[in-house]
Amino acid sequence: MKLSTEGLKDKKAWEEAGVSLPAYNIKMMAEETRKAPVWVHFGAGNIFRGFIAGLQDELLNRGIAKKGILAVETFDYDILDRIYEPYDNLTLLVTLKPDGATGKKVTASIAEGLKADLTDTQSMDRLKEIFRDPGLQMVSLTVTEKGYALRDMTGDYLPAVKADIADGPAKARHAMSIVTAMLYERYRAGRYPLAVVSMDNCSHNGEKLRASVLDMAREWEAEGLVETGFKEYVSEEAVVSFPWSMIDKITPRPAESVAKELSRMGMEGMRVLITSRNTYIAPFVNAEGPQYLVVEDRFPAGRPALEQAGVYMTDRDTVNKVERMKVTTCLNPLHTALAVYGCLLGYTSIAAELKDKELKGLIQKIGYDEGMKVVTDPGILSPEKFIHEVIEERLPNPFMPDTPQRIATDTSQKISVRYGETIKAYHASPSLKAEELTFIPLAIAGWLRYLLGVDDELKPIERSSDPMLPTLQEALCGVEAGKPESYNGQLRGILDNANIFGISLYEAGLADKVEAMFQEELTGKGAVRAALRKYVG
Repeated sequence: MKLSTEGLKDKKAWEEAGVSLPAYNIKMMAEETRKAPVWVHFGAGNIFRGFIAGLQDELLNRGIAKKGILAVETFDYDILDRIYEPYDNLTLLVTLKPDGATGKKVTASIAEGLKADLTDTQSMDRLKEIFRDPGLQMVSLTVTEKGYALRDMTGDYLPAVKADIADGPAKARHAMSIVTAMLYERYRAGRYPLAVVSMDNCSHNGEKLRASVLDMAREWEAEGLVETGFKEYVSEEAVVSFPWSMIDKITPRPAESVAKELSRMGMEGMRVLITSRNTYIAPFVNAEGPQYLVVEDRFPAGRPALEQAGVYMTDRDTVNKVERMKVTTCLNPLHTALAVYGCLLGYTSIAAELKDKELKGLIQKIGYDEGMKVVTDPGILSPEKFIHEVIEERLPNPFMPDTPQRIATDTSQKISVRYGETIKAYHASPSLKAEELTFIPLAIAGWLRYLLGVDDELKPIERSSDPMLPTLQEALCGVEAGKPESYNGQLRGILDNANIFGISLYEAGLADKVEAMFQEELTGKGAVRAALRKYVG
């Protein structure tokens, strides 16, 4: 069986293999989409292929929609070259269930793959053409949290952004610059309305996206590189909206075990690849079953019927409450604690960590004991049911090949939300005291200990990529795990950095506690485990 439009014609073979196939005419869908696009997505990776594209696939299968999605990659063009084009833009979604069963379906809603690459004039011309189409309704993005950042930790523009500001929209390279440049095409074509929707897993994602677009528009207008009036166009949310959203579905790296099983079943080309930018990709996406997408319903040009594919369409306040529930209490802070301590304790599986008494106890206390005290019930989802599903069903799923090493990526960019928001809520509360928190400080201390690049057996470990890693390593210079005497206050500048934690931990009254826990975890072999036993019990 070959994953291609031609290969899908052998329906009997796919059905015998237990794979659900599209019920619509793929060729006709692609032609209709190319002629009159309604939805463009930036970020062609696994969360898009395994979740977002599946939403439109559901609408197509049920005859509710007739057009698909145009996928644009801004960072890793190997994704398009190696798993889009050779497989006719099809994706095999493999759902990994806790009982070991798998669900398999082919998603065909991606009508076209494009590179936001200045050297690929054909793709760039096509992208401009799409944005000039008055019928385009929405642009969505999954470019990771750091994809929205224009500035470094000092507040200066990143080098790539400085170059984009100087060169103007015609030579945009950064993801935010490219999106802004395409909006300029739409402005010049007729000031047509549009919704630009971040679907990334970060707090107030629509606000972050809008701020970055407005920054670029303002800088270009100040330099005389765009027409006067463009900044006003992207500022007017009745014309160009930036809805907030909350997304939740774990889509780990493609697993070799899944690739082998698919190959054994007779499917061709089911191998895991590593791109030149170190992205793990495959023709399939393996993912958990549970999925949630909550979107603020502000679409000036109309939108697909997403609510009929299971998306919660609601108001901004509800999105904000759901997002805070998930990102600051019920999932993300638990993930980060498991990530850093899992790496320190030699784990390579998130599911295996849930069998560890201290680690499960740690996330239970972070979530139930500390986080839930400041969570507001959003109404559409129950925080109690959500966190129970996370801790008791989703994270322990032994067939989910997710690793602490993957989750530990870019922690410095996430910690201000995952822990900082709860710390700030305690600090502002008339009845709660931030200095009485224990388990969130323990998670932060574990992250700082992880940054030393040595596990609990005092053996070197490879730290996951993080844009702040060089800066943090420099700040921790001289500190050695196993040599507590090497610590002489190197943490102080980090703990005082509100950019990292959302608030200075000195102001919150937590710096001394985190520092003491960090020092405990320095004392020698087994010190990390001893600290977990001491505090978690």
